[in-house]
Amino acid sequence: MKMLINVPETVVADALRGMAAAHPELTVDVENRVVVRRDAPVAGKVALVSGGGSGHEPLHAGFVGPGMLSAACPGEVFTSPVPDQMVRAAAAVDSGAGVLFVVKNYTGDVLNFEMAAELAEDEGIQVAQVVVDDDVAVSDSTFTAGRRGTGATLFVEKIAGAAADEGAPLERVVSVARQVNGSSRSFGVALSAVTTPAKGSPTFDLPTGELELGIGIHGEPGRERRPMMTSGEIADFAVHAVLEDLRPTGPVLALVNGMGATPLLELYGFNAEVQRVLAERGVPVARTLVGNYVTSLDMAGCSVTLCQVDEELLRLWDAPVETPALRWGR
Repeated sequence: MKMLINVPETVVADALRGMAAAHPELTVDVENRVVVRRDAPVAGKVALVSGGGSGHEPLHAGFVGPGMLSAACPGEVFTSPVPDQMVRAAAAVDSGAGVLFVVKNYTGDVLNFEMAAELAEDEGIQVAQVVVDDDVAVSDSTFTAGRRGTGATLFVEKIAGAAADEGAPLERVVSVARQVNGSSRSFGVALSAVTTPAKGSPTFDLPTGELELGIGIHGEPGRERRPMMTSGEIADFAVHAVLEDLRPTGPVLALVNGMGATPLLELYGFNAEVQRVLAERGVPVARTLVGNYVTSLDMAGCSVTLCQVDEELLRLWDAPVETPALRWGR
């Protein structure tokens, strides 16, 4: 496979150096793998720290900035960051108001963030954690006990980040983050396999003419394989799976997310089908976001995430945000 890299061993470091050059509003510690908003710590503000394996960009480092994350810890490709990274990030952004760790539900991430929380508290930093587990496709998948954390991570980081920027105390920020996670569900579809730099070839076999329904963001197996379907048929299946679990009684935020190799032309067309299905099911859509936000390197495919919102959550979603990958209202 052709890749725009030097050698696999330096992919993450090279990307962080490039990010630092493109975004002077961030402090990027390439050696220690920590990305921090340059004005941190912000006096009196709860700090949000997240992280995970690289390869899902712009998640998480692309969401560091006012209105969202205070810091992010990128691990190696599809590999959890280590506790030392998380402790370093927490120390860099803690203002004394506490730190919230936003953790996707993968075993390595959960264990390492739990260890980091203990170490940070030993250093006098108050830490709380919220685990994101929104994927309805399967339970107890590869690397996961329970449901996987996917697209809802963006909703949690944005909405809880807005609450923190408004000066909400740690208990309130945690409550908002848990409400968003509990109100969100996702479902992903793969049209092609993912290729990691270290392997240099597809990590699983997905024959031409087939797709995987319920794929994970690391290429974990989904619910089933089928012959290729139309955009409308995929939307029918994916949205039905989400709604059968979420059963919303009010308006939703909709995220139509690309897995990394699907162009916007296709994603917007798929969004039209998602909106059709939601209208047929009588689900009002308050806001829609379309693009590549929680990716899987070069995987072709998409995911749908819905989050039921009340007036307060919608207000926090609309609040100003200024990060490399998400910005409005400033």
